Amino acid sequence: MGSRHPLGLMKLGLTRLRPSRPGLVKALPLCAAALALPLAAGCSAKSDASGGGKEAKPASLAELAQQTDCSLTGKRKVKDLEQGNCKTSRGRYVLLSFTSDTGMNAWLAEAKPWGGTYLVGARWVAVSQQQTLESLRGELGGKIVQGDNHGPDHGSGHG
Repeated sequence: MGSRHPLGLMKLGLTRLRPSRPGLVKALPLCAAALALPLAAGCSAKSDASGGGKEAKPASLAELAQQTDCSLTGKRKVKDLEQGNCKTSRGRYVLLSFTSDTGMNAWLAEAKPWGGTYLVGARWVAVSQQQTLESLRGELGGKIVQGDNHGPDHGSGHG
Protein backbone atom coordinates (compact mmCIF):
# COMPACT_ATOMS: atom_id res chain seq x y z
CA MET A 1 0.00 0.00 0.00
CA GLY A 2 2.96 2.35 0.48
CA SER A 3 3.45 5.29 2.76
CA ARG A 4 0.58 6.39 4.99
CA HIS A 5 2.05 9.89 5.33
CA PRO A 6 -0.37 12.54 4.00
CA LEU A 7 2.10 13.71 1.37
CA GLY A 8 2.06 10.16 0.03
CA LEU A 9 -1.72 9.85 0.20
CA MET A 10 -3.05 10.89 -3.13
CA LYS A 11 -6.69 9.94 -2.79
CA LEU A 12 -8.91 11.52 -0.20
CA GLY A 13 -12.12 9.74 0.50
CA LEU A 14 -13.73 6.74 2.05
CA THR A 15 -11.63 4.04 0.38
CA ARG A 16 -10.56 2.51 3.69
CA LEU A 17 -14.05 1.86 5.02
CA ARG A 18 -15.48 -1.62 4.69
CA PRO A 19 -18.99 -1.75 3.21
CA SER A 20 -19.93 -4.32 5.86
CA ARG A 21 -20.18 -1.48 8.41
CA PRO A 22 -23.06 0.67 7.10
CA GLY A 23 -23.58 2.42 10.47
CA LEU A 24 -20.03 3.73 10.33
CA VAL A 25 -20.46 4.91 6.75
CA LYS A 26 -23.65 6.80 7.70
CA ALA A 27 -22.04 8.42 10.76
CA LEU A 28 -18.83 9.42 8.98
CA PRO A 29 -20.12 12.59 7.24
CA LEU A 30 -21.43 13.95 10.54
CA CYS A 31 -18.14 13.22 12.32
CA ALA A 32 -16.12 14.67 9.46
CA ALA A 33 -18.19 17.86 9.49
CA ALA A 34 -17.73 18.23 13.25
CA LEU A 35 -13.97 17.76 12.94
CA ALA A 36 -13.61 20.03 9.91
CA LEU A 37 -15.45 22.98 11.45
CA PRO A 38 -12.59 24.04 13.77
CA LEU A 39 -10.13 23.64 10.91
CA ALA A 40 -12.26 25.71 8.58
CA ALA A 41 -12.48 28.47 11.17
CA GLY A 42 -8.69 28.46 11.53
CA CYS A 43 -7.97 28.36 7.80
CA SER A 44 -9.10 31.77 6.69
CA ALA A 45 -8.28 32.90 3.18
CA LYS A 46 -6.72 36.04 4.62
CA SER A 47 -3.38 35.98 6.35
CA ASP A 48 -3.11 37.05 9.95
CA ALA A 49 -1.96 40.51 11.02
CA SER A 50 1.77 39.70 10.95
CA GLY A 51 1.55 38.80 7.22
CA GLY A 52 0.97 42.33 6.01
CA GLY A 53 -2.66 41.68 5.10
CA LYS A 54 -2.02 39.97 1.71
CA GLU A 55 -5.09 38.02 0.70
CA ALA A 56 -4.50 34.38 -0.21
CA LYS A 57 -6.48 33.67 -3.38
CA PRO A 58 -7.41 30.29 -4.84
CA ALA A 59 -4.79 29.15 -7.35
CA SER A 60 -3.96 26.10 -9.43
CA LEU A 61 -0.73 24.22 -8.85
CA ALA A 62 0.78 25.88 -11.95
CA GLU A 63 -0.20 29.34 -10.69
CA LEU A 64 1.31 28.67 -7.25
CA ALA A 65 4.54 27.49 -8.87
CA GLN A 66 4.67 30.56 -11.12
CA GLN A 67 4.09 32.92 -8.18
CA THR A 68 6.99 31.33 -6.27
CA ASP A 69 9.38 30.97 -9.26
CA CYS A 70 9.36 27.19 -9.01
CA SER A 71 9.83 24.58 -11.72
CA LEU A 72 7.60 21.77 -10.48
CA THR A 73 8.88 18.22 -10.23
CA GLY A 74 7.09 15.07 -9.17
CA LYS A 75 3.70 16.42 -10.21
CA ARG A 76 0.66 14.35 -9.27
CA LYS A 77 -2.98 14.99 -9.97
CA VAL A 78 -6.05 13.18 -8.72
CA LYS A 79 -9.70 14.11 -8.62
CA ASP A 80 -9.52 16.37 -5.54
CA LEU A 81 -5.98 17.77 -5.57
CA GLU A 82 -2.78 18.50 -7.45
CA GLN A 83 0.65 18.19 -5.82
CA GLY A 84 4.15 19.14 -6.90
CA ASN A 85 7.62 19.53 -5.41
CA CYS A 86 9.75 22.67 -5.58
CA LYS A 87 13.39 23.42 -4.91
CA THR A 88 14.42 27.06 -5.18
CA SER A 89 16.87 29.44 -3.53
CA ARG A 90 14.27 29.76 -0.72
CA GLY A 91 14.41 26.05 0.06
CA ARG A 92 12.47 22.89 -0.68
CA TYR A 93 8.68 22.82 -0.42
CA VAL A 94 5.61 20.93 -1.57
CA LEU A 95 2.67 22.76 -3.14
CA LEU A 96 -0.87 21.38 -3.07
CA SER A 97 -3.93 22.83 -4.77
CA PHE A 98 -7.42 21.56 -3.92
CA THR A 99 -10.72 21.66 -5.78
CA SER A 100 -12.68 22.47 -2.59
CA ASP A 101 -12.31 23.79 0.94
CA THR A 102 -13.71 20.50 2.21
CA GLY A 103 -10.95 18.55 0.47
CA MET A 104 -8.27 20.88 1.81
CA ASN A 105 -9.61 20.69 5.38
CA ALA A 106 -9.78 16.89 5.19
CA TRP A 107 -6.18 16.78 3.96
CA LEU A 108 -5.04 19.09 6.77
CA ALA A 109 -6.86 16.97 9.35
CA GLU A 110 -4.90 13.94 8.10
CA ALA A 111 -1.58 15.80 7.78
CA LYS A 112 -1.36 17.75 11.05
CA PRO A 113 -0.90 14.70 13.33
CA TRP A 114 2.30 13.92 11.39
CA GLY A 115 3.77 17.26 12.46
CA GLY A 116 5.25 19.77 10.07
CA THR A 117 4.57 23.36 9.16
CA TYR A 118 1.98 24.44 6.62
CA LEU A 119 1.24 27.68 4.80
CA VAL A 120 -2.52 27.52 4.29
CA GLY A 121 -4.33 29.64 1.73
CA ALA A 122 -7.62 29.55 -0.15
CA ARG A 123 -7.82 25.95 -1.39
CA TRP A 124 -4.04 25.49 -1.40
CA VAL A 125 -1.29 24.47 1.04
CA ALA A 126 2.50 24.73 0.97
CA VAL A 127 4.53 22.39 3.19
CA SER A 128 8.09 23.16 4.27
CA GLN A 129 10.23 24.59 7.04
CA GLN A 130 9.01 27.69 8.89
CA GLN A 131 11.61 30.02 7.32
CA THR A 132 10.81 28.89 3.78
CA LEU A 133 7.07 29.29 4.34
CA GLU A 134 7.53 32.79 5.77
CA SER A 135 9.39 33.67 2.58
CA LEU A 136 6.63 32.21 0.37
CA ARG A 137 3.97 34.01 2.35
CA GLY A 138 5.08 37.34 0.86
CA GLU A 139 3.90 36.26 -2.61
CA LEU A 140 1.08 33.89 -1.70
CA GLY A 141 -0.45 35.29 1.48
CA GLY A 142 -2.00 32.69 3.75
CA LYS A 143 -1.58 31.63 7.33
CA ILE A 144 1.21 29.52 8.82
CA VAL A 145 -0.17 26.53 10.75
CA GLN A 146 1.82 24.09 12.88
CA GLY A 147 1.21 20.36 12.91
CA ASP A 148 1.44 18.31 16.08
CA ASN A 149 4.70 18.50 18.02
CA HIS A 150 6.76 15.33 17.83
CA GLY A 151 9.96 16.76 19.30
CA PRO A 152 11.89 15.64 22.40
CA ASP A 153 9.31 17.23 24.72
CA HIS A 154 6.45 15.35 23.05
CA GLY A 155 6.42 12.50 25.56
CA SER A 156 6.52 8.75 25.23
CA GLY A 157 3.40 8.24 23.15
CA HIS A 158 0.06 9.51 22.01
CA GLY A 159 -2.65 9.83 24.62
